[in-house]
Amino acid sequence: MTSPSVTATKPQAAAVPAVPLAFSTPAHDAGLLLLRLVLGLTMAGHGTQKLFGWFGGGGLSGTGQFFTASGYPAGDAMAVVAGLTETLGGLGLALGLLTPLAGAAVVGTMINAIAVHGAGAFFAPKGIEYELLLTVAAAAVALTGPGKYAADRFLPVLRGHRLAHGLLAVALAVVVAGALLLVRN
Repeated sequence: MTSPSVTATKPQAAAVPAVPLAFSTPAHDAGLLLLRLVLGLTMAGHGTQKLFGWFGGGGLSGTGQFFTASGYPAGDAMAVVAGLTETLGGLGLALGLLTPLAGAAVVGTMINAIAVHGAGAFFAPKGIEYELLLTVAAAAVALTGPGKYAADRFLPVLRGHRLAHGLLAVALAVVVAGALLLVRN
């Protein structure tokens, strides 16, 4: 009697799942939402101080006088630009809407705030720590993307955040902020 031949087979290795292109977990997305809400609403509040005088702000005339005293030409126009940039950029961050551009709006505004405030010290009350923190947080959100809980999910071009969008937006912010600083006396 012959026995059937037995061939040894090697066990198949389990398939390794592909690493997703975008890192997203509920904790990651919740953390980005929290960061966006606090940063965005803080910036929108600063913008409404400039535009409407809310929250103890100077309104357009007081902010315009500040911009003129800080060496910017057309202080009233600069007050409108800064107020709109902070308000709309902040609301965009809070909603996760056009996030790279919203983050860039905050970055550009805060670069000018740092320049006006001066780098005489790092820590408050005379330092730039607050402005620097807002600038870096906005740049980080522009580069990282808004996470899953954001209006950008409904925009086809921004649904899958790309680092290139964030890099281009932050570069644009730096260029525009630099141009504004060049016209400042």
